[in-house]
Amino acid sequence: MGCQIRLLGLCLWMYLASLSFIGVGAVYGRGGAVEKGIVLVHGKSAIGRIDNDFICATLDWWPPQKCDYGKCSWGQASLLNLDLNSKTLLNAIKAFSSLKLRLGGTLQDKVIYGTEDNRQPCTPFVKADEMFGFTGGCLPMSRVKAIFGLNALAGKSIKSGFAVGPWNYTNAESLIRYTVRKKYHIHGWELGNELCGNGIGVSVTADQYASDVVALRNIVQSAYRGIEPKPLVVAPGGFFEFNWFKEFISKYNKSADVITHHIYNLGPGVDDHITERILDPFYLDGEANTFNRLKGILQSSSSHKVKSWVGESGGAYNSGHHLVSDAFVNSFWYLDQLGMSAVYDTTTYCRQTLIGGNYGLLNTSTFMPNPDYYSALLWHRLMGGRVLSTTFYGTKKIRSYAHCAKESKGITILLLNLDNSTSVQVNVDLTFNKLPHHRVDEPARREYHLTAPDRNIHSQIMLLNGKALSVNSAGEIPPLEPVYVDSTKPITVGPLSIVFAHIPNVLLSACR
Repeated sequence: MGCQIRLLGLCLWMYLASLSFIGVGAVYGRGGAVEKGIVLVHGKSAIGRIDNDFICATLDWWPPQKCDYGKCSWGQASLLNLDLNSKTLLNAIKAFSSLKLRLGGTLQDKVIYGTEDNRQPCTPFVKADEMFGFTGGCLPMSRVKAIFGLNALAGKSIKSGFAVGPWNYTNAESLIRYTVRKKYHIHGWELGNELCGNGIGVSVTADQYASDVVALRNIVQSAYRGIEPKPLVVAPGGFFEFNWFKEFISKYNKSADVITHHIYNLGPGVDDHITERILDPFYLDGEANTFNRLKGILQSSSSHKVKSWVGESGGAYNSGHHLVSDAFVNSFWYLDQLGMSAVYDTTTYCRQTLIGGNYGLLNTSTFMPNPDYYSALLWHRLMGGRVLSTTFYGTKKIRSYAHCAKESKGITILLLNLDNSTSVQVNVDLTFNKLPHHRVDEPARREYHLTAPDRNIHSQIMLLNGKALSVNSAGEIPPLEPVYVDSTKPITVGPLSIVFAHIPNVLLSACR
């Protein structure tokens, strides 16, 4: 470019003003005005790392009687009644090379485990006028897998909204030892659900919670003696409140391997303004404060090696909003959350839910993938473990994230266009890295353009490069094929569209 890095700001805008863009043939959802922009990818070093199985989903306890605002959206999607023989369900999970499943939710703090030493009758959840709206239920032990949420209220008495006293871990320990004897693989044990801070219905003090997590750690160490790797100890699984989390992390004596928090930043599912929030870049920016403050607590404590996860996030709470949470428009929120959280050292992001409610990745009745399922699958396959710093110069309606490519050369850039009428031609700039990148002889860029039919963002159909995605009669997930574009040309992001662009012909220092 002929300018020095020390003149970055002036030089970049001179460059932006002088760009001559050539339209790309493979453009989907294009129309109206066209703007130009630059995404600057800083390639000297990664700013964060995510797990290989960063994408995570949840299965909840809610029975069919769970209703919100007069609508019942859970059907047979509970841990207790889900059809695990569904070919579509099994294929949807298999499409991920690995997928964390968090088993839990609000009712987990009322579950009794039906092990040999449990003397209470094993009965299902029943609708009742009490905390959380249901009586306690029991788990048939044959379905225990993955990251399992434990009942943290056992043994506690409820006083003025607080759960008081130490955790009675007898039943939980029985469950843990049962899974060891059965040789079930449990990736992690999570203590409690939304009991931190002010809690949902009831709360536990940070000091007591820390003590309870130490007890869980001791049980895991004892039950898995001689077994490696041991399951992760996960906590506290609730909404982030700075002072509570700071106290908890200072007192938990490094007993948790993972610190989890929940996000429902779009408001209640009954709200009619969720779409407006999703498409508002300033509203989306607000959640960065949560990620940044939690990262700061962990960095300033002696627990800098502990991982941070989003343990549950469905966007809109109380089961989400039909034709928003399960429609194309939600992918703008979901993918932005994945990108933003990764920037702040979140290593796993658990979507509420895999199936169940209106916010499921799969349709509760048919098991067919909703649009966010395909967004999650593309992220899983394209976005590698090393997170790159990006800066976008241009309209505020473009959201941009970049990672080293997954299991291949180069980088993958994610671009979200929140504008409903303007296409944006994006030039990728890698020239301002302190260490130069090296090009290799592989010219084609692989692009995945996601749009809604006729730009109807409330559609439950997602188009990939102009073709509708759907499973076949055997319940098989369709192939996700890119279009190939000359890497010297800009990426054109149509109105209300999403683009993953895998650029294999660069090798940044951060990605070696």
